[in-house]
Amino acid sequence: MPTSTPQLLESLIALRRDLHAHPELRFAETRTAGIVADRLRGARLEVTEGVAGTGVVATLGTSGPHVLVRADLDALPTPDAKEAGYRSTAHGVSHACGHDVHTTVVLGVAETLAAAPPAEGRITFVFQPAEEIPFGEASGGQAMLDAGVLDGVDLVLGLHCWPWLPAGVVGVDQRVAMAGKSAFKVAVTGVGAHAAAPDQGRDAIVAVSHMVTGLHQLLSRETRPGQRATINVGTILGGRSQSIVPPSAELTGTIRSADPELGRRLQDSLERWVRGVSTAVGVQSRVEWRNEMPPVLNDPTLVQRALEVLEGQAALEVRLLDDPPMTADDFALYAQSRPGLYLKLGVCAPDGSVGAYPLHDSRFDVDEAAIGVGVSALTALVEDLLQRPPEASRG
Repeated sequence: MPTSTPQLLESLIALRRDLHAHPELRFAETRTAGIVADRLRGARLEVTEGVAGTGVVATLGTSGPHVLVRADLDALPTPDAKEAGYRSTAHGVSHACGHDVHTTVVLGVAETLAAAPPAEGRITFVFQPAEEIPFGEASGGQAMLDAGVLDGVDLVLGLHCWPWLPAGVVGVDQRVAMAGKSAFKVAVTGVGAHAAAPDQGRDAIVAVSHMVTGLHQLLSRETRPGQRATINVGTILGGRSQSIVPPSAELTGTIRSADPELGRRLQDSLERWVRGVSTAVGVQSRVEWRNEMPPVLNDPTLVQRALEVLEGQAALEVRLLDDPPMTADDFALYAQSRPGLYLKLGVCAPDGSVGAYPLHDSRFDVDEAAIGVGVSALTALVEDLLQRPPEASRG
């Protein structure tokens, strides 16, 4: 197996810091995509830019077993609260979910394999825009699939930074690597009035307040102990003056579950609660569902292969995980169409000095030793899967 040189690892760390300092939001990743495309061309890969807007696709090899490796490019609309020298220079935007690391690792895999191509097989490297999906907006993963990136592909691989594992560890989920997700918006219409005469109005904010309280209590009565699910209200919008009974308000949030049937039941429960509150307060309400995403399911055959292959890598420790997280990812769309494996890349420094903050926290950072580990893990897996193509099952 080819190994990453110290020069390549130094270059990748510098790249990650550059991307971290210059984050770009969904479907606006033009600078990031340009840098990725230039490095891929420098490695003499066949490169296509502008896929699904700002996506980049590169291929190595022409025939035989076909493995796709995916990374996501976009950042989050949240400020960077770190004091690091590579802190974000974009106001209110940061790589708080580690996509800069994902991009860097997959680029490192591409450069490593291009320097010593496998004897047979084909690899497609996908650098996808817009994995972060605000309510009602499009999935970059779906856009890439619509552009045909899965044509002829046999297997799909990806990875995600995981601050709950130390750097040097690669986690392999036994089955559920990410939860399914449904986003909801509840729009409430009441009757406006003067704050001095609230009885003449129907307060939309009062209704929304009851809805939020009740929704967060649903889980204790709608799920069995041990079932994995969450309900979160992430935004509330309503009211323009402290002296007006607000005639309208809305909230948005998500339901997440490792079990699609449980997710659907929670959707029904949410709608029932919204109807009940609306009747009690005397307002009208409308529930919209958007951005439904299935769970990311690891293929059982690929799980066993990963444990076998990574166990033999001296540069890392592999762990089997069996605690389905409630995070979601549109890699689910790739893995729904082809047998897939989504790894968890440990990024927390052993002493907790770096990487201890959770995903989407403005202070999120990584122990950069994880970059070399990610390159080693994915490179080893790709080579093995091309040499010994599995008969993967959906199990």
